[in-house]
Amino acid sequence: MAKKAQANSDRDIRVTATSKIWGMTVGILAICIPLSAATRSGPILPLAALTGATVGTLAVWRSDDKKSKANYLSPQKVQYLEQRIANLETIISSDDFDLQRKIKSLESSDSADFLRENHKADRL
Repeated sequence: MAKKAQANSDRDIRVTATSKIWGMTVGILAICIPLSAATRSGPILPLAALTGATVGTLAVWRSDDKKSKANYLSPQKVQYLEQRIANLETIISSDDFDLQRKIKSLESSDSADFLRENHKADRL
């Protein structure tokens, strides 16, 4: 079932890309046909636009599915990564009172050192 959903989404992406390619080609043809008549270049510009759209469409539809499927992770790997993320979230979100106390003591010692340095500078 998941393979069918993935195949449908791939097909939808291909259809979307094809419609965008040919939509732009129609716009290019709308510009190229009057330009080819004005510049007396003949059918070169419209044929180039059609050739480019055809090559683009072939590239979209003949793309190698094996390359795109190689990037997907196996369900076991996904589950393993989800467990690791959950462990990291637990570690980060836990209230470590000792760590909080150490941070506060460092902050207070830094501010005390700063005050001592300023006091020595004022005496000089």
